[in-house]
Amino acid sequence: MQFEVWAPLTDRVALRLGDAAYEMARDPDRDGWWVVEAPAGDGDRYGFRLGDEPAVRPDPRGRRLPDGPAGLSAVVDVESLAQGGSAPSPGVRLQDAVLYELHVGTFTREGTFDAAAARLPHLVSLGVTHVELMPVCPFPGRHGWGYDGIAPWAVHEPYGGPAGLARFVDAAHAAGLGVVLDVVHNHLGPWGNHLPAFGPYFTDTRHTPWGAAVNLDAPGSDEVRAYLIGSALAWLRDYRIDGLRLDAVHALADERALTFLEELSAAVDALAAETGRPLFLIAESDRCDPRTTTPRAAGGQGLHAQWNDDFHHALHAALTGESQAYYADFAEAPLTALAKTLTRAFFHDGTWSSFRGRTHGRPVDRPRTPAHRFVGYGQTHDQIGNRALGDRLSASLAPGLLACAAAVVLTGPFVPMLFMGEEWGAGTPWQYFTDHPDPGLAEAVRTGRRREFAAHGWKAEDVPDPQDPATRDRSCLDWTEPERDPHARLLAWYRTLVRLRRGHPDLRDPDLASVRVAYDEERRWLTFRRGEVRVVLNLSDEPATIALGRNGVRVLAAWEPVDHPGPDGRLHVPARTPVLLAP
Repeated sequence: MQFEVWAPLTDRVALRLGDAAYEMARDPDRDGWWVVEAPAGDGDRYGFRLGDEPAVRPDPRGRRLPDGPAGLSAVVDVESLAQGGSAPSPGVRLQDAVLYELHVGTFTREGTFDAAAARLPHLVSLGVTHVELMPVCPFPGRHGWGYDGIAPWAVHEPYGGPAGLARFVDAAHAAGLGVVLDVVHNHLGPWGNHLPAFGPYFTDTRHTPWGAAVNLDAPGSDEVRAYLIGSALAWLRDYRIDGLRLDAVHALADERALTFLEELSAAVDALAAETGRPLFLIAESDRCDPRTTTPRAAGGQGLHAQWNDDFHHALHAALTGESQAYYADFAEAPLTALAKTLTRAFFHDGTWSSFRGRTHGRPVDRPRTPAHRFVGYGQTHDQIGNRALGDRLSASLAPGLLACAAAVVLTGPFVPMLFMGEEWGAGTPWQYFTDHPDPGLAEAVRTGRRREFAAHGWKAEDVPDPQDPATRDRSCLDWTEPERDPHARLLAWYRTLVRLRRGHPDLRDPDLASVRVAYDEERRWLTFRRGEVRVVLNLSDEPATIALGRNGVRVLAAWEPVDHPGPDGRLHVPARTPVLLAP
């Protein structure tokens, strides 16, 4: 078996394989690369010794860290991963998708791929098309969100390691579900990170909120880009994953003419053409810049979709009345803001942002930009977990308002995404939790979290301790809830909405310019039209009578009982009720 490693900062590299050591030779065709042939099999532990240092470090491209970030790598039979799956990918296009974001460690109490796979029948009955896994790369300890991973090619061992992920993907495909994986390229966790010893993976020329920036444009960045793109392609090729969600692409420090995102999207498109599978990339970006998803041929970066936080913020402000921090701009006239995002995608499209203290965003070219370039949602791991108490909308809203949120997300123009448990109004919070073995790092995270929320008036003792195992345990879904009301009723509503979306082509129409919205800010109702389907929301605590302006429509679905409109086209809607109508 050939072992290879990029280590341009040293004059000697040795492979340590079990109890044996092998001196590596420079690769004559690749600067900074070292290679050696050695007998090895699946599961064998190995690492690299750089120069005269005594430490043996794990492989930066290692597929498995069986002993965690502090241990050595283990050989993985990659071909068996790619060939072990018997079920083909469902091949659902992004424009037809309904995404479901889940965290492996809290989706079930067991917190493993196999336990999550056992719950896939629930997602099939819900009607979603893709499971979007939060990051699964190795991170410190057993439990965590996964955004402080340190090995972009490997899989967190407590979840089930590479074999567990392969089994999960195969089970999802067998159930007719695609799989999307959340990956982090903008930073890596500090604990157990050996990359700086191997090469210039990071640069001090620019910094991110998490420390030194990943080196995408300084000397040595060609290999760093290849390292990240190679890991992205490995998820799609070797594990047969169907798409990637790219974390915080606005934090990628990159001033090269050909950006990293363009290079990545070109590589993914080439792999899709090679395999005949519809692979896609979804960006998380707070830039409100349509160039993120504009095709490369038209001067964009060529990603296939991006999360739309402006839509979330407008919807959240309309439902809750919250006006702190970034909700301030949306809370002044929340239905106006929601109407703008439903028709123009971004609220900030060159407008003043009080949170940023400057103008922000760029308009979307609606005639040329399909609506499926944007992902719409009412809740995500960020928007719940980054609250002081990790409280979901279900903690403060009546079931009818939760039903209204679902109606907007699942019948709106964007690719809808749900966060695990949302579909039944889960009573469990989703809090920020960590399991750092380094006491200093653990205390820094704990103190920083409490200091952050103290600025917003929270007492330190009221902010959950991320290191307390009870914080993670509180965040696990309670799978007895869907069986009883009011959860069962809300779950049935979500199933109805997903079924209607998949059954009505108008609800998947990519023409953003065709969406029509009417609303009354004071009386708190809003309607929008998707082709022949009309969606009506009464967010008020009082019944509303709304003139639809047309006859010949009937009620498709409603949260509370609603009569069909009369000959005058007037619809009487109970308080806190969504209604769907069609000819």
